[in-house]
Amino acid sequence: MAGIVVGVDGSEHSERALDWAAQEASLRHVPLTVINVFPAVTSYWGAVPYTDAELDIEQARHEVQMLADKAVGRLAGPPPAVTVQATYGSPATELISAAHDAELLVVGCRGSGGFARLLLGSVSSQVAHHAPCPVVIVREPS
Repeated sequence: MAGIVVGVDGSEHSERALDWAAQEASLRHVPLTVINVFPAVTSYWGAVPYTDAELDIEQARHEVQMLADKAVGRLAGPPPAVTVQATYGSPATELISAAHDAELLVVGCRGSGGFARLLLGSVSSQVAHHAPCPVVIVREPS
């Protein structure tokens, strides 16, 4: 995916990352890809979807589309294209894979996980270490 890829999970951190990525895509005149990764249920045999996975993915895609529409709607000029995706899997792995041809990968400093006192979440840390392109980690305002 050429352009800018941003990971969102519905947290305030990811919404700030989405706003930053949308504005940057607009300034650079490049496409924006917004991705939500539903953590896969894992078992001894690997990641497996559970019974309602397709419904949950469609609901997540719809919610992410609404977030993307709001972020782009706040801009003076939108990016040339905005694509929204929702999938299940390992969030860091899926974001790294999606960023294979990207100019930039953007994530929030922490997601919706439970360790609020951490400065950097596990996904943003993995992405920063393994992404095939430059990474921007959007921090919360001081």
